[in-house]
Amino acid sequence: MSRHRHKLSKKAGLSPGTLHLEGEPRIGPVRITLMDYDAVRYMEKQCDSIEECFPYRDTGTITWINIDGLANTEVIEKIGRHFAIHPLILEDILNTEQRPKMEDLDSYLYLNLKMLMLAGPEKEIRAEHVSMIIGPHHLISFQETVGDVFDPVRDRIRRDGRIRKNGPDYLAYALIDDIVDNYFIVMEQIQERVEDLEEELVVHPLQQSLRKINQLKKEMIFLRKAVWPLRELITGLERTDSPLIQESTHIYLRDVYDHTIQVIDTLETLRDMVSGMLDIYLSGLSYKMNEIMKVLTLIATIFIPLTFVAGVYGMNFHYMPELTWEYGYITVWGVMIAIVIVMLSYFRKREWI
Repeated sequence: MSRHRHKLSKKAGLSPGTLHLEGEPRIGPVRITLMDYDAVRYMEKQCDSIEECFPYRDTGTITWINIDGLANTEVIEKIGRHFAIHPLILEDILNTEQRPKMEDLDSYLYLNLKMLMLAGPEKEIRAEHVSMIIGPHHLISFQETVGDVFDPVRDRIRRDGRIRKNGPDYLAYALIDDIVDNYFIVMEQIQERVEDLEEELVVHPLQQSLRKINQLKKEMIFLRKAVWPLRELITGLERTDSPLIQESTHIYLRDVYDHTIQVIDTLETLRDMVSGMLDIYLSGLSYKMNEIMKVLTLIATIFIPLTFVAGVYGMNFHYMPELTWEYGYITVWGVMIAIVIVMLSYFRKREWI
């Protein structure tokens, strides 16, 4: 996951509702796609301008307008004027650091949540801010860049599935369900990394292991901030009295709520495992240091009597009887070797080596 740097807001001092992109800027063109459907037909196209979507506001069909790219605030402002979206909601759409939440504004519902994906050959976790406006016959989704996890939903619309027979509330459920299902893929990838790192810490802890632990802890904090508020969001959708959420959709919302709880449980388990990894790392280093100190201590202990014998016969006194003895040198070596053998045998018997 890319490193997140917290900067002072550039909006300090601006009036409420001022449109300004907050968070990490992602430069790129704005892409507008539109899908219009009902139970018997559907139409899909890519729009050159946002004005092409305006006639679909009050049609009897269901319209999904998806905007990829938030850099052009003029497009967001035009959508807000035509679809009567409150300026503070437009401000939240452009605030990519906003926590997941739901707002009921009578004529429409506003949702925002985090979409997690695995990007690149190294499967780096990429997080993206997604906002949704749910109206009587339309759903408008806003994403930071091109590329998402909604292709299964698009395929279901093209294939004349159940989604074509329901309203924008069911479409919103399908999009949220796709986002939550992708959380499981991200959790599986993190779980593999946690298990590999845990094995590395037990077998051969390295200096790089501490860096990996620190990186995982940061990712756990970020994921927790992205996933935990989602429970409140889905609960709010399920319990709202808004006529925009049909009674038949509630059972599907309860299902995605259960999936969210499962993701949170998995996340908390991984978080506990990562928190305990620092203790495993320190324990591994301590054990390794103790093994080194034990070996050095055994070597020093063996050489203490050998040093004593060598010191005695290194004094070079004139009247030392062993100095003139024919077998004195060999005898001293024999005594020293015997001392080593006896000491090693004793250490092995005590299971010190």
